[in-house]
Amino acid sequence: MTARAELLEGLSDEAVMALAEGRHGDPFAVLGPHPAGDTVIVRALLPGARAAHLVDRDSGARLASMEQVHDAGLFAARLHGSPRYRLRIEWPEAVQETEDPYAFGFLLGDLDLHLISQGTHYDLGRTLGAVPMEVDGVEGTRFAVWAPNARRVSVVGDFNAWDGRRHPMRLRQPAGIWELFIPRLGKGERYKFELVDRNGYVLPQKADPVARASEAAPSTASIIASSAPFDWTDDAWMRERRNLRDQVAPMSIYEVHLGSWLRIAEEGNRSLDWVELSQRLVPYAVRMGFTHIEMLPIMEHPFGGSWGYQPLGLFAPTGRFGTPEDFAYFVNRCHQEGIGVILDWVPAHFPTDVWGLARFDGTALYEHEDPREGFHRDWNTLIYNLGRNEVKGFLIASALEWLERYHVDGLRVDAVASMLYRDYSRNEGEWIPNQYGGRENLESVEFFKHLNSIIARRCPSAMTIAEESTAWPGVTRPPEEGGLGFDFKWNMGWMHDTLSYMEEDPVYRRYHHGKMSFGMVYAYSERFVLPLSHDEVVHGKHALLHKMPGDTWQRLANLRAYYAFMWAHPGKKLLFMGCEIGQETEWNHDGSVTWDLLDQPGHSGLQRLVRDLNLIYRAEPALQAGDLDPAGFEWAVVDDADNSVFGMFRHLPDGGGTVLALSNFKPVPRTAYRVGVPGEGTWIELLNSDADVYGGANMRNGELQAEPVGAHGKDWSIPVSLPPLSTIYLKLRE
Repeated sequence: MTARAELLEGLSDEAVMALAEGRHGDPFAVLGPHPAGDTVIVRALLPGARAAHLVDRDSGARLASMEQVHDAGLFAARLHGSPRYRLRIEWPEAVQETEDPYAFGFLLGDLDLHLISQGTHYDLGRTLGAVPMEVDGVEGTRFAVWAPNARRVSVVGDFNAWDGRRHPMRLRQPAGIWELFIPRLGKGERYKFELVDRNGYVLPQKADPVARASEAAPSTASIIASSAPFDWTDDAWMRERRNLRDQVAPMSIYEVHLGSWLRIAEEGNRSLDWVELSQRLVPYAVRMGFTHIEMLPIMEHPFGGSWGYQPLGLFAPTGRFGTPEDFAYFVNRCHQEGIGVILDWVPAHFPTDVWGLARFDGTALYEHEDPREGFHRDWNTLIYNLGRNEVKGFLIASALEWLERYHVDGLRVDAVASMLYRDYSRNEGEWIPNQYGGRENLESVEFFKHLNSIIARRCPSAMTIAEESTAWPGVTRPPEEGGLGFDFKWNMGWMHDTLSYMEEDPVYRRYHHGKMSFGMVYAYSERFVLPLSHDEVVHGKHALLHKMPGDTWQRLANLRAYYAFMWAHPGKKLLFMGCEIGQETEWNHDGSVTWDLLDQPGHSGLQRLVRDLNLIYRAEPALQAGDLDPAGFEWAVVDDADNSVFGMFRHLPDGGGTVLALSNFKPVPRTAYRVGVPGEGTWIELLNSDADVYGGANMRNGELQAEPVGAHGKDWSIPVSLPPLSTIYLKLRE
């Protein structure tokens, strides 16, 4: 037997060829150290290498020269005993010295594999993907990926010339997890996975589903992120966060698309990065009195025009604004300034990009095989298969990644309705009923219950908010009571009804009076957020200002009156960026908020009103306490359709304070408009949207003394001056 044959002893020609051609599914059976009597045969596949040697790991002394035993670059050598060795590889232009990736044993424990298969491993960001670590005293990166139907999976990157033959991985059955430790590889390296499907076809190289950092679009590689914890200084915030998210606490949310909040025209119209946003956006939100910043999805996404709602990197902050550490710095800065952070999160669907999750291992792994279940025609995206344990676990682990690793305070879950109904946006015959013949998606229901239960247990001071546009019952009811378990739900009905009313010419508002009051019919059926979101200022819907009728002054007055009505109405508040200054054009994700409008008094006045609304809302417990308790709300005026007047009492349920909000939605001033009040006392004007500092005509009320004159079913009343197109707040002096 020749020396070459001895070094290949026990290997078939087919096995060697399969390895050389990148088809072998068990590289550890060929590569690395293999006992041979009282010796060890070490093999390494090094395509393109001139020569290779084995050297002592500690001293660097040469132990043996490796013989090339196959033209594809398979090298082998025999060692006596079991010394700790490294590979010294002579490439055409450099010499590399490294430990042998195939000299390391199993990396993931049986418990890890079991939990992943069960869908209950909630620390996937620390288990799958690329995790820098030390193994057997060697620094490097452990790679692991779920691809149960692949014939071969390799790690590729700049470090191996993107050659899938160089670092094939080991399959851990039956979990379908492939793993490999690559020594001396660390933070900042680009990588992907190269997979061969069950039919032997090489798939397009795939980004890591659990990557914790990614290249900024249009580049698509994953990046090895640091495993070191961020140096947080928000301990006080995190301790108090449970009280801050309490359901009776004020919540005024500033919704932001980070890429278009402020662009630097002098530098190619670029967006701000995380550090700049912490220096400009955070102080702005503080000055404006908002309690939270909600960001459109910042998970890595290939197409900027999706605004982040078609993400592929559910564990990675987008590289558009900086590194994961920069994002953590931004969150930390928010917390230091008393601002909560909410992220939009998308478990409903994902894009079809070939380098992403679509047919990841050559099969419908993350999605459904049948397009009647697995394809969103509206968005040309794929739907997650929540019937698979591994997919449910993947999504729940993503949610926890943001809440735990990045200290995020809440997740607003996008497109919940599309997940709850199997026939969502589908015609008859285009969807598959559930096992009982119904349209409800039972897998999604169970997923939401599970998700919210896990978050409540592991992150009890964090919140989840559902964008659910139907009347699905119990969205914010606890799972143990049959609900989905969300903390809050966007009140899409209130938004549509009230905006529809405000778009009417004041002459015709009398015929639509009920749209402004209908929200109170169901206001306590769920825990609601009142949203004026990005969806209302795009796709031909016009800016909020241009939904308002009348000339420029009337439009601004309408908007001021509407905002003040909203802030007085039960429910948490959400306002999209630019709406606070009366942006005149639709939102453009490639542009910027038109901040130069603030040079005009009407727009700067609107901004000041929003700030004052936030400050009064936070200062007056009566404006908060009735959000969830019917005892905190009472209509003062609800039936005056002819005059388009509404009045709301906001009470502290224990009787500790009362605020009266009155709205006049006609461009007609009303003097001595009599409003019934609970009893005698003095009412003081807290806010008037017609004040000159807001751009109004300054028709004001001083102190108003209750008189024993009956009105609106009460024995006492006050004569109020109602400016045209305005909302005023009056407070009963204690």
